[in-house]
Amino acid sequence: GDTADSAPARGVNGQQVGGDHYQRMPIQPWDVMRSCMSHEEWMGFLRGNVLKYVMRANLKGGVEDLRKALHYMQTLIAESPEK
Repeated sequence: GDTADSAPARGVNGQQVGGDHYQRMPIQPWDVMRSCMSHEEWMGFLRGNVLKYVMRANLKGGVEDLRKALHYMQTLIAESPEK
């Protein structure tokens, strides 16, 4: 969840697509990843997940995968310096 010192993209932690398994963790995996990655690496991770979910939507997850892609895209926009 959000804390007072949250980074801009952390607001999307309350919006999990496809269950609540990450929200039930005391620290979400992508918060750990974000803290260990450079900004460039983090942005690449987000872009890669947008592509992954869009590309596989018709083969696997359908609309749920598109929602996941949108979730990553919203985070990518929130983290972009030119927003």
